[in-house]
Amino acid sequence: MGSLGRDLEINTNEKTSTVRDHTIDSDAPSSPTDHRNAVLSSFSAEEDKAVMRKVDRRFLLLIGLMYMLKNVDYTNAATVKVLQVGEPRNILKQLHMTADEYNWVQSIYFISYIVFEVPSNLILKKATPRNWQFRIIASWGVVLACHAAVKNKQGLYAARFFLGMMEAGLFPGLAAQLCSWYRSDEMGKPIMWMFGFQNCAGIVGSLIAYGVSYMNGLGGLSGWQWVYLLEGLFTILFAFVVYFTLPDYPKSPRSAKWLTPREQEYLELRLTENAPRTHDKAFDRAEVLASLRDPRTYSFCASQVLMNLGGYGLSWQLPTITTALGFAGLPRNQLLNIPPAAASVLAIIFAGWFLKRAYLTRPEFIMIICAGALSFFVILCTDVSKVAIYIGCIFGTMFYAVYFIPFWAWRSGSLIGTTGTAFTLAFQSCIGQVGGVVGPQLFQSKYAPDYKVSFGICAGAIGASWIANCFTWYLTWRNEKDIQRVRRLRIKANKEGAVFIGDDVKL
Repeated sequence: MGSLGRDLEINTNEKTSTVRDHTIDSDAPSSPTDHRNAVLSSFSAEEDKAVMRKVDRRFLLLIGLMYMLKNVDYTNAATVKVLQVGEPRNILKQLHMTADEYNWVQSIYFISYIVFEVPSNLILKKATPRNWQFRIIASWGVVLACHAAVKNKQGLYAARFFLGMMEAGLFPGLAAQLCSWYRSDEMGKPIMWMFGFQNCAGIVGSLIAYGVSYMNGLGGLSGWQWVYLLEGLFTILFAFVVYFTLPDYPKSPRSAKWLTPREQEYLELRLTENAPRTHDKAFDRAEVLASLRDPRTYSFCASQVLMNLGGYGLSWQLPTITTALGFAGLPRNQLLNIPPAAASVLAIIFAGWFLKRAYLTRPEFIMIICAGALSFFVILCTDVSKVAIYIGCIFGTMFYAVYFIPFWAWRSGSLIGTTGTAFTLAFQSCIGQVGGVVGPQLFQSKYAPDYKVSFGICAGAIGASWIANCFTWYLTWRNEKDIQRVRRLRIKANKEGAVFIGDDVKL
């Protein structure tokens, strides 16, 4: 571990690269450390920004759209539940389902998602991210479109199981791939884009449902069938966009089309020693076993699953709650879901900006977020006015959404190797989705109409998540302090027009 008092090492002398072609001096030392320092010192702060702008342009918008589409396509089950509610063409009436039976629609999706998450991510390296993400998106688009053909609850349950199977691996696959392009202290940016767009899914999904509700009965199909059919077809088309535009790794052959060899070398050498690299082998059993022996693996899982139990419960029930408040009739009830999503997006943007400046360590920031989430979930399980319930929904959703920006950036700081990163993120994600299985089941009809018992359990889970995060912070505090130290030194070097080449983070 580097000393906290170690001075900043900045290249102030003439660079070892030539001005004309930027090639590294052939007389440069050959040891890995010296080679790394020589390459890094050959880049100015402006060149570093230019390279990372290239990377940002290739990833940020695309991964944001990918993650938004995923969330539009799986949360639409909650949205279509209240389409034409109380009318003959409502999905509950047409499929002869009770509200409690419908809760299994979401739980079954997460069960299959959990089962196939780890196998999917372990194939990522072998198949390459571009090919595997294309398969994931195209196959879930086909399954989603098939939702429009179901005739009973058994058919809907089967469709949801296959949807979870096909979608498994998208998020942990993206997160694992990004660890090959961004340092841990930079992961807040791509995570911010993914979760910012994810919460735009609430806005987009509500607007789609609002518009498609006017197609109810068109061509003999109900509104909910049109939602599934149109979203499925769009997803299939989007899969081809991903196939042609998503990069693989910094030194992959396709990356040479938009990066010079010098830039490819720089992108890998600027990463910390534990980061996954392009030429790591596709599977390393030792890295899997090391992850399973690491207590941080289970403490992070506990933190996430408890937070998800509360958050998934609220997100699943949100359209039903906002409709029951009676502030707007059909189909304008769908528009009440937009303010919680909009507040979440703004908070996520702020979190990304805040993390970038390293004012606090990631776990310190999470302590504040957990406290905020808990306070508004407590409001939802007490006797308050309808306005207060709606405000609680807005801010409860917002704090839950923003939690994952520092959380996943924090998690990326203790991952090792390509296999270890892929396995740990998938294992983490699948365990975390247990909250998605249990959360909807908390909202049984016997707790209606205010669901105070349900929200009381959710509040308790979030309080327990706060405690679990404290323990995880204890396990990672030295590493997090070192990441904050290096981040601040990188910021200082950047202001002075150089690239930091000093003692880097040691896991």
